[in-house]
Amino acid sequence: MAQVEATTERVIAADAEAVFDALADYSGTRAKLLSEHFSEYEVREGGDGEGTLVHWRLQATSKRVRDCLLEVSEPTDGELVEKDRNSSMVTTWRVTPAGEGKSRVVITTVWNGAGGIGGFFEKTFAPKGLARIYDAVLAKLATEMEK
Repeated sequence: MAQVEATTERVIAADAEAVFDALADYSGTRAKLLSEHFSEYEVREGGDGEGTLVHWRLQATSKRVRDCLLEVSEPTDGELVEKDRNSSMVTTWRVTPAGEGKSRVVITTVWNGAGGIGGFFEKTFAPKGLARIYDAVLAKLATEMEK
């Protein structure tokens, strides 16, 4: 099993603190940002950053659906970490200033991939697919923040 990693980023024309607050708002803003790849969104505990427990189903492809139950932590300022209780998947959202009135959001997801030939294809294609999904989320975040 090899570790698989997908990363995407975007600069958003909004203050880093405001962007982070929007991302940490699981009971409000976050649900609005999800693309059609996400379904069954439900906040089960908390709802604002650290201590939140959130559920969704992520449909990466027509055949690949992942049931996610994520524990949210904030290990450092400007960082949200979502650890999936149902798998090895961990997604880290980092929000940093990127000039006056701008912020950079970097999303990195890592998980333990399959072995063998299936693992080769997963490591080759899954990061690009997941990056496309998160690019759509970041586009919605930019639209929300730049109103």
